[in-house]
Amino acid sequence: MASIVLTNVDKVYAGGVKAVNGLNLEIKDGEFMVLVGPSGCGKSTALRMIAGLEDISGGEIAIGDKVVNHLPPKDRDIAMVFQNYALYPHMTVEENLAFGLKLRKMPKPEIQKRVNEAAKMLGLETYLKRKPAALSGGQRQRVAMGRAIVREPQAFLMDEPLSNLDAKLRVSMRASLNTLHERLGVTTVYVTHDQVEAMTLGDRVCVLRDGLLQQVDTPQNLFDKPVNLFVAGFMGSPSMNFVTAELVRDNGAAVAFAGIKLPIPDSTFTDKPGLDQFIGKKIILGIRPSDFEDAASAGSHANGWATLPVKAEVTEELGSEINVLFLIDAPPVEHKDTVAAADTGDDEEAALPLVGDKSLWTARVNARSHARPGQNIDLVVDTHNLHFFDPTSGLAIGHPANVK
Repeated sequence: MASIVLTNVDKVYAGGVKAVNGLNLEIKDGEFMVLVGPSGCGKSTALRMIAGLEDISGGEIAIGDKVVNHLPPKDRDIAMVFQNYALYPHMTVEENLAFGLKLRKMPKPEIQKRVNEAAKMLGLETYLKRKPAALSGGQRQRVAMGRAIVREPQAFLMDEPLSNLDAKLRVSMRASLNTLHERLGVTTVYVTHDQVEAMTLGDRVCVLRDGLLQQVDTPQNLFDKPVNLFVAGFMGSPSMNFVTAELVRDNGAAVAFAGIKLPIPDSTFTDKPGLDQFIGKKIILGIRPSDFEDAASAGSHANGWATLPVKAEVTEELGSEINVLFLIDAPPVEHKDTVAAADTGDDEEAALPLVGDKSLWTARVNARSHARPGQNIDLVVDTHNLHFFDPTSGLAIGHPANVK
């Protein structure tokens, strides 16, 4: 096992395109680090540079205590798991698992021992004599994992290994990956564009955008304390609601937008140094969907929360909760960071046609709520969890990384 340290790593392609720009990242020994970001942000390029499949244009990569800039992939003691499984179709599962070890001239009894252990760990014992064509997608992906495990490398590098699987299988494979990492404790670098995958798998998550590191932190901290608008909009599903608002002070501080005034608790000014300097100025306000609740079903835990009367436009019933989509009378925030965060690279985010200059917001409420489309309901919002961003720089106001 080993730590992986990237120091000022650059990757410049022909024509001066910078895919990775001055990346500094320390992945601890035994850590599960997830690289996440929209398409083209440089996450796969960073992984391929660690693997030695891409030359680096500048900087230094160390695995353990060895600088590996000029070492070929086979000498870096890492194992890769790809999106497309990369199995040999003419070989059985057993032969696929053993192939890399045979190339290394490992003794037969040791090969057999490692293959059997990996097969047992991954539930593949009954499939050892089958060829990949006779396996399901999930089974093939487990074979690809097994081929990496038998190598007993210093680090696993995984490039979107679950993206070819259907949604239900992805969830169970995530759980298997978590269990595997707990058991093996091998340093793992995992690339995905799916932020739910990033949140559920990573000990820490590194958010990239246009080749630049935005924030590295635990999943919970990225969710609770995003460093800027981009991270706030990218992490979390449904994504954070944004609006341009004004900080005002009359009978206590409040944030005003679209004819609504939400009081700001005094503790917020202590927690977010520098926020008081924005009194009387415009800021961008962010509210997570999960910080809303339906007043009718909120109960006593919402005492002291601010009330927001809204009309439900659409409701998405998810069984355990309901997403209530409603309009607020303010134009959508058009900031380069929020636009980039919303660009998921697919067309799933097809926006509803909006009326005039209104924004569509989402509140995630308890399934006990009886909210229905077209209904007027009172939402309550936890004002202790409001997020404030500088409209010029896009930085989170009062975030430790941004406080000079």
